[in-house]
Amino acid sequence: MARTSAVDRAIQVEYHASDRTVRGLPRATCPRPVPPGRPLDDPRLYFNRELSWIDFNWRVLFQALDPRVPLLERVRFLAITSINLDEFFRKRYGGLKRQEAAGVRQLSPDGRTPTEQLRLIREALRPMYACMYRTWHEELRPALAREAGIHVLTYAQLDETQRRYLTRYFKEQIFPVLTPLAVEPGHPFPLISNLSLSLVVFLRHPKQGTEHFARVKIPTDRGRWVSLEQPLHFVPLEEVVRHHLPEVFRGMEVLGAWAFRITRNADVHRDEEEAEDLIEMIAEELRARRFAPVVRMEVERTMPEHVRQLLMEELALDPGDLFEVDGPINLGDCQALAELELPAFRYEPWEPVIPPALVHEGEAQGQLSIFDILRQRDVLVHHPYESFVASIQHFLEEAADDPHVLAIKQTLYRTSDDSSIMKALMRAAERGKQVAVLVEVKARFDEANNIEWGQQLERAGVHVTYGIMGLKTHAKVTLVVREENGRLRTYSHIGTGNYNPETARQYADLGLLTAREDIGHDLVNLFHFLTGYAPEQSYQKLLVAPRDLRSALVRLIRQEVEHHRQHGNGRIIAKMNGLDDIGIIQELYRASQAGVPIDLIVRGPCRLRPGLKGYSETIRVISIVGRFLEHSRLYYFHNNGDPLVYIGSADWMRRNLDDRVEVLAPVEDPALRHRLIRTLELALDDHRTAWELRPDGRYVLRTPRSEQETLGFQERLMRWARAHWAEQEQLL
Repeated sequence: MARTSAVDRAIQVEYHASDRTVRGLPRATCPRPVPPGRPLDDPRLYFNRELSWIDFNWRVLFQALDPRVPLLERVRFLAITSINLDEFFRKRYGGLKRQEAAGVRQLSPDGRTPTEQLRLIREALRPMYACMYRTWHEELRPALAREAGIHVLTYAQLDETQRRYLTRYFKEQIFPVLTPLAVEPGHPFPLISNLSLSLVVFLRHPKQGTEHFARVKIPTDRGRWVSLEQPLHFVPLEEVVRHHLPEVFRGMEVLGAWAFRITRNADVHRDEEEAEDLIEMIAEELRARRFAPVVRMEVERTMPEHVRQLLMEELALDPGDLFEVDGPINLGDCQALAELELPAFRYEPWEPVIPPALVHEGEAQGQLSIFDILRQRDVLVHHPYESFVASIQHFLEEAADDPHVLAIKQTLYRTSDDSSIMKALMRAAERGKQVAVLVEVKARFDEANNIEWGQQLERAGVHVTYGIMGLKTHAKVTLVVREENGRLRTYSHIGTGNYNPETARQYADLGLLTAREDIGHDLVNLFHFLTGYAPEQSYQKLLVAPRDLRSALVRLIRQEVEHHRQHGNGRIIAKMNGLDDIGIIQELYRASQAGVPIDLIVRGPCRLRPGLKGYSETIRVISIVGRFLEHSRLYYFHNNGDPLVYIGSADWMRRNLDDRVEVLAPVEDPALRHRLIRTLELALDDHRTAWELRPDGRYVLRTPRSEQETLGFQERLMRWARAHWAEQEQLL
């Protein structure tokens, strides 16, 4: 049987005879056998979190390997894999490096020291690097040229006309902004910024015979790919610079030049207890990151050993922190190629539909507002299938412009650069409404952006709180207070994703819009806690971390155990981004030992080992990786036939339960609850994009058993959205 060569060479996998789909991926989790009867804190009952994350990134990389995915989308997934690695090295790998340097001996839940984990990570990542670059050189780059007419050329492939063009381009567009920096006793090794691409240049003085080193930063701020005069023909920028270095180092002989890139640790020390000003603390942290220790260096494979050693000594790197690649360094820049306007090689365009419940909004000369609709019923929205702009953004814009709205309160964790929601909040404040926003300045890699938004909001008259000392506010909630017939009424939004219209087209998230008084009461109390000094709050319906979410989840799991003992109908289905909390995992193990069927839909890292005899025999774990990023958190408990369903911001991870302000809200409307349960059932029935986690840590891609099963979870939801929109159009 013919096989897709790059996939077969890069990953030793089994092919399904009927459709040649990959069924398994390499695993990094290194599980160990567990004897029966061990206590639930036995390290062998848990996967390593970092290695489980690497397994997740393999599933992302598989999308770049899968010939069923459109070509430019495969390039995009390759770029995402690379970008994911950058963040992993900055946060997780860098954190372990800091622990190792501090002499931390505390074992992870799976029984490993920081040093052991670093070794395993390095061993697991080198095959991933090799696969990424084989995929680029042997599959995607040739396919781009052959199928899409996109040519990414090396300098050796250029003809004389193209080289003359690049010489002019270099002199006019690149040469003026280059800053070569010598490395010698009179010129100390320069500070190299995080994730910047550089050339290390080896030089000889022709008269004196002395040898020298220099560093040249590649100015990629205007793009990585230099466009030639022929359409869709590109050359990497570093290639252009490399071949014109004699112009930069006139009077010197250029012996060689090799690209490299460094990654700095983003896990810098933060002492919030000692901080007097949260903004100043974050600003200082951002400054510290510029000088943080280097945790990874990527170099071209052709770089000579003595050049590598120079860089490693100057940057204080261990040999294990060096990763050699076949170029181009940083495949994340391939994202720009994936954005080229060639629709035939991308997913069919998807335009989110207006949620059916809001189709009639704005009728009768504008008399039927979104507030009128919410007084009649709760509205559930599922992005990107249903429009964020026509639902959540419109809810806030209407609140900003409605003269009866007195106050708007919102949490902000991440948002877009040009945010219509932020503009609506500022407009509301300028119109005299009470607007309060908690801006979380500790949101990793969004600190500077959030500080800037906070300052803009303040200038518009918004009451801004910059997070809470010791906690991140990760909850996604909005409260609108409106005066109606002489009394105040609340309207609420509780979501699973950020208030970001851009990511709402790419991330799959849920949101609940409601006029329920009990939820409005709880959000009033929550904002009193977030913006004032009111820590002892009580909540009627919402589950709030770190106050009571953990205890509530334990109670719900144990309740299913009791129902199963009494009625034999216990059932738990939970959908989340990550599962690492040991306490919750142990509760799930106990529930499984009691016979409760448990299905977990965990997109990313998962410490729990499913299917272990005597521990987790009734637990099944799948991961869905597809066109959209599965970001929603959705929890179902059968509750003896009276289902309890929650959505919200919290994963079942320790940080979400103990170190963050999170909110889960019950969905109690029977129709909406049924829709969410059906959504979970569709996810569990996915045989196109779902991967099953085996007890040994291996993820196995399900294969369709029928024509109907060739549609994945997300494709079925898109068809559902189109069908319901068509029904509403017929009613109109």
